[in-house]
Amino acid sequence: MDTGKNVMTRVWIASLVGSSIEWFDYFLYGTVAGLVFYQVFFVADDPTVGLLLSYASLALAFFIRPFGGIIFGYIGDKIGRKRTLVLTLTIMGVATVLMGLLPTYQAIGV
Repeated sequence: MDTGKNVMTRVWIASLVGSSIEWFDYFLYGTVAGLVFYQVFFVADDPTVGLLLSYASLALAFFIRPFGGIIFGYIGDKIGRKRTLVLTLTIMGVATVLMGLLPTYQAIGV
């Protein structure tokens, strides 16, 4: 049987892993938004406008984040927090891979 200390350690480690992966994903997106996205996806006459649009897409993630917390908090209460953590990490991983597979502006245009 798990003692209270073992349970808290497991909770702490799971929280650390989940938060680390989430913020790594934000870090990666922010880095790529500043270096690549404005040249590949937000092609405009003015590169500054493309860069601002690229960073706006990053900012949008921070505005949407609380809604995800509400939705997945509810799901966590219904199906369990561990299963919800695995679900959210899978969704983030799939979304990151799909972003890498997006066609560029030169390939499909607007």
